[in-house]
Amino acid sequence: MESDCTHHDSAAPEAEAGDTAPKGAPAPLPPGTRLLHIGPHKTGTTSIQGALFAAKDAMACHGVDFPAHSRHPMEAALAVCARPGMMGDTKPTEGHWKRLVDAVHATGRRTSVVSSEFFADAPDDESIARIVDGLGRDQVHVLVTLRPLAKIMPSQWQQYVQNGLRMGYEDWLEHMLRKAPYEKPNPSFWRRHRHDRLVERWVRVAGAENVTVVVVDDRDRDGLMRTFESLLGLPDGLLQPVPDTANRSLTLAETEMLRKLNMEFRGNGLPDEVYSKMVRNGAVMHMKNTCSPAPDDARITTPRWALEAAAGIGAEMAERIAVMGVRVLGDPASLSAVPSVGSAGEAEPPRIDPEVAAHALYGALAVAAATPTHPVSVRSVHQTSSKELVRVLGHRVIKRLKRA
Repeated sequence: MESDCTHHDSAAPEAEAGDTAPKGAPAPLPPGTRLLHIGPHKTGTTSIQGALFAAKDAMACHGVDFPAHSRHPMEAALAVCARPGMMGDTKPTEGHWKRLVDAVHATGRRTSVVSSEFFADAPDDESIARIVDGLGRDQVHVLVTLRPLAKIMPSQWQQYVQNGLRMGYEDWLEHMLRKAPYEKPNPSFWRRHRHDRLVERWVRVAGAENVTVVVVDDRDRDGLMRTFESLLGLPDGLLQPVPDTANRSLTLAETEMLRKLNMEFRGNGLPDEVYSKMVRNGAVMHMKNTCSPAPDDARITTPRWALEAAAGIGAEMAERIAVMGVRVLGDPASLSAVPSVGSAGEAEPPRIDPEVAAHALYGALAVAAATPTHPVSVRSVHQTSSKELVRVLGHRVIKRLKRA
């Protein structure tokens, strides 16, 4: 869509940085800064990415560019961090990263902003240096958004389940918090969420003066939007939340249904591509888009021992970040707070609503129906074991998907 404003030279942006910032807001970054938001996951990244993408034309009127070609340049971040991507998805290539780098450099000396939580997966200083140098070391400013681990853990677990995890929540917490070296089944968790080490890695490469840490306050729903506006020198209220049902978290019942499906999927040896097409982008996506959680749906509840362990780690992280010399916005004390929990009565097993299950099944069937079919030899299902039948059907589906 064409912008309804005229771009001006970056040396003379249309709005001076401090003109529209509300009282008490952080000072804007210098004009020409390339703001790199690295997440990590579950810290408001999807919300801010949607708002930035929706407002990209309006931001351009104020001297700020959004160079990514989509809301979230996930493939570019995965490629530069040498990450394989989601289970069954096509592996990102160097071309994805180069396309983003070229778009960023095309902004010249104008302010720009790039956001992907997958940058937090950069494994070492060499990978981080490649990111910073690729985007322009003399212009890059790194932004890290943080939330308490107690808020992150249930959301991250259900996200791992959407990528094939078969482990239940309490068992997963045991592995992440009590079973050293805390790397199984998801080694990426602590690379992302040991936040002091994450900030330290980026400080070593970018310098403390080029790193800002924002502690997100969940009580202030629009607080992160206002912080981005202030840092970018944008008018207050320009960034607005964009509804995104596809990114909503699953309920406990939905997650448990998917986890059981993951167990069947792995137990029958189906190809990962089938999972990507039919489960994550078929069943789960259709279920999210058509079913809104009810107020009385069971939530993913974190046991008290895990909340206290997370708070203890949060206190250590806040203490270490405080002495790194980075700018910290928000209240670091919230990272070590222990949330109150209700009475620990006997919880009933989560039960999936038949309508929700039907929508999930329809999503998978819709993907299969959209795939061209070809005549195949068939023998009676009564002559075939269920395990063999599932495996055969899975291989047929993946062949059809590849032909499509």
